[in-house]
Amino acid sequence: MNKHALMVLLAALLTGCDNTAAPLSFTPEMASFSNEFDFDPLRGPVKDFSQTLFNDKGEVAKRVSGTLSTEGCFDSLELHDLEANTGIALVLDANYYLDAQTQQKKLRLQGKCQLAELPASGISWDTDDNGFIVSAHGKDMEVNYRYDAEGYPLGKTTVSGEQQLSITATPAADKRKKLDYTSVSQLNDKRLGKVKQTCDYDRHDNPVACELVVTDESVKPAVSRKYTIKNTIEYY
Repeated sequence: MNKHALMVLLAALLTGCDNTAAPLSFTPEMASFSNEFDFDPLRGPVKDFSQTLFNDKGEVAKRVSGTLSTEGCFDSLELHDLEANTGIALVLDANYYLDAQTQQKKLRLQGKCQLAELPASGISWDTDDNGFIVSAHGKDMEVNYRYDAEGYPLGKTTVSGEQQLSITATPAADKRKKLDYTSVSQLNDKRLGKVKQTCDYDRHDNPVACELVVTDESVKPAVSRKYTIKNTIEYY
């Protein structure tokens, strides 16, 4: 076998390995933060990212951006809901996340970089042996979180008094396209609506652009709204 043929064979073998390698799992911090702050979780050595949600008029409805350390801890996280006219920027400082503007302590951490407590609201989080947030407790409410074997968030159930709100996400069967999902929300025994998302992905199996359809089934006839999501992701 000549040198050129050998190089072609090696390239083909390496390409085959890349295509069959299992996708990276979601870290406890990425999965838990995305569950709590309502953004799509990302895989791999993410350095910084932004996720921007556009309504059907092309207007920005929500935007999330963050920076992460090489260990996968969130160094900063910025959340803006333009429809609700709310927003906050958080920065990591020792065992707390501070409001970037006021420097007020907003969130206390457990371990190196996982959520522990929201002091102002009296909410605390519990983790499992793998570091994933599995429950949250407040004065009059309790939340339980679910994940699949790869750490992908499968939804959560919130109980407050006699009210139980359940959100259940079902990702695509293709493990590289977890963010192609259908999510159903239900209040007690009444179905409220569903969300369906489909995405285009990068080489890290992370979404770069998505189409999102939100259907409100609490009204008759049901009303659907269409959104698009544009992501920017930089890796280490």
